[in-house]
Amino acid sequence: MASIKEQFKQIKPSNFFFLTLAGIINAVGVTLFLAPEAVNLYDSGFSGTSILLGNLTENVGMNMSIWLIILNVPFFLLGLKKMGVPFIVYSLYTIGVYSLFSWCFQTGFHIVFPDGGSPIAGSDKLLCAIFGGLISGIGSGTTIRFGGAIDGVEVMAVMFSKRIGMTVGTFVMSYNVLFYIVAGVVTKSWEAPLYSVIAYAVGLKAVDFMVDGFDKAKTAFIITDKYDEMAALLSEEFGRGVTKMDAEGYYSKTPKTVLYCVVNRFEVNKLKQIVTSVDPNAFMVINDVTDSLGSSLKFGRRKAVVERRKKRDEKLEELREHIFEGEGKDVNSDDDAAAPAQGEKENTKKGGEE
Repeated sequence: MASIKEQFKQIKPSNFFFLTLAGIINAVGVTLFLAPEAVNLYDSGFSGTSILLGNLTENVGMNMSIWLIILNVPFFLLGLKKMGVPFIVYSLYTIGVYSLFSWCFQTGFHIVFPDGGSPIAGSDKLLCAIFGGLISGIGSGTTIRFGGAIDGVEVMAVMFSKRIGMTVGTFVMSYNVLFYIVAGVVTKSWEAPLYSVIAYAVGLKAVDFMVDGFDKAKTAFIITDKYDEMAALLSEEFGRGVTKMDAEGYYSKTPKTVLYCVVNRFEVNKLKQIVTSVDPNAFMVINDVTDSLGSSLKFGRRKAVVERRKKRDEKLEELREHIFEGEGKDVNSDDDAAAPAQGEKENTKKGGEE
């Protein structure tokens, strides 16, 4: 593992601009939609726990913003060795921004909460759950996209899930389910926890969109006898490479060729049309891509790259032809100059013989 000094060098200053936006967005979703007194819904993880504890200890001056720092910071510091310096720095910075603007929206900016409800959605708990979950999910997803996390539950899950035989996702889900049950028992009302589950579900989907993007990739495995023709069409249509793999049928023991390509979700229908038009008997399987690296997967850019390379090759070819033509002219000029000299030499030779 890299030293602490080397890890600090990996921190990108430009990321802090987006992390600042992420913290502000998360604060908007939570404080202006989920946490108002007349709505009183809960975010997931330590953020939701902070809302509950803030409501219970508000009379002693312990509001949600303070609980965000108290609950999150220790777990991020404990996860320093496992998660790395850049991740911890990004995360603590975003949590600081989130906590600060949560206080600003609730107290500092003197925002009016009509009848204790959301200043935007009023007291409609369904609207607040949907849009609160959506906006806070965008904030959380942006934080993850730029190298951090805005909730210490994920860090706690990474640290302790394996010790108790659970996956990280199961650990986080279990924490949130248990939290909503405790919130219902403590407040003696199940309405808010049930609406909070809606906010949680919407937030999860928003996080997925922010992390994976709207142009989520799909992989296709195609088994066909017309693999050359199909690969050429796919490559031409989508502007990216197609991989050919040798395979063998288990029962028939006959050699097969499998084509592998990556498309985005908007290109799936076009992919199906090409495959069925070339070979109606082709067998194709399409899967989701969790993550991808490499320039050939940058949708929308690959075709431009191919075009630029094509133009570059054409220019290089023209330059070569120009050079060869120039060399040819020089050779011809040398030949023309040498011809009279050779003729004079021959004439001189003949004169000497005579």
